[in-house]
Amino acid sequence: MNHYTDVLKKYAVFSGRARRQEYWMFTLFQVAVVIVLAIVDAVIGANSIIVGLYLLGTLVPTLALTVRRLHDLGKSGAWYFIVLVPFVGGIWLLVLTATAGQPQPNQYGPDPKVLAA
Repeated sequence: MNHYTDVLKKYAVFSGRARRQEYWMFTLFQVAVVIVLAIVDAVIGANSIIVGLYLLGTLVPTLALTVRRLHDLGKSGAWYFIVLVPFVGGIWLLVLTATAGQPQPNQYGPDPKVLAA
């Protein structure tokens, strides 16, 4: 839960770097919440309105976290648009977000692992 609140504290911060752990714990929490909300939607017959509102409400922090995760790899946030490439774009972004970040400081800031220690 700590990673989720950390991301929400940086709601619209697109600068800096994000560790793999921060990114994937937030993603895991997002998936769990969406599953629960989808069940609630199905039970009350809301036609995915609750899930849609939740995803809309977390769109900015999700984008910001992804951009910071790409910064940890030394890549521009513009790499996010790789998802627009059919078939392989989403897979490539998945590979990038799962890749270890640069251990040394880069143009986006110091190593977040060192800051967290």
